[in-house]
Amino acid sequence: MEKIFYFIIHPEFRGFLLYLRIIFIVISSFFLLSIIILLLRSSWMKDRYLEALTEFVTYRPFGVKETFKQWNKIVKRLETDREAEYKLAVIEADGLLESVLERMGYKGDNFVQRLEQIDPSVLPNLEEVWKAHKTRNNIVHDPDYRLILAQAKTMLEIYEKALRDLEMF
Repeated sequence: MEKIFYFIIHPEFRGFLLYLRIIFIVISSFFLLSIIILLLRSSWMKDRYLEALTEFVTYRPFGVKETFKQWNKIVKRLETDREAEYKLAVIEADGLLESVLERMGYKGDNFVQRLEQIDPSVLPNLEEVWKAHKTRNNIVHDPDYRLILAQAKTMLEIYEKALRDLEMF
């Protein structure tokens, strides 16, 4: 620190050059501090280091808590006596599994393309997930599709097992 201070007030730099040097040092410090702050606030730092550190420390995939909170909201939809809520619960469970697969690195434009990449050893109930996804498609594309509570519970059990197998709970 002493050398830096001596460099700034060195006797060779008097007058205009001294002020110019101080101005450039202040501007450089400002930009360096700005870069550090922007890196800390950006998602790049989060993506590169924070997620990896969290996974390392907790021995669990990043985002498990958020996934579990979303899952609890989905399950609460079954507590109502409305068929629309049952349908919405199945659609949201399908979307949750799709987002988990996307975060895990399965590539594709849609859920079907991601499911095609999964090996049955990774997801033992893969066939059931396919059937649940077909039911979800029926719900979305057929407005007259009827869904009862027992059927909705079965679909959510399939999605829950898949999420557990992927270690998201």
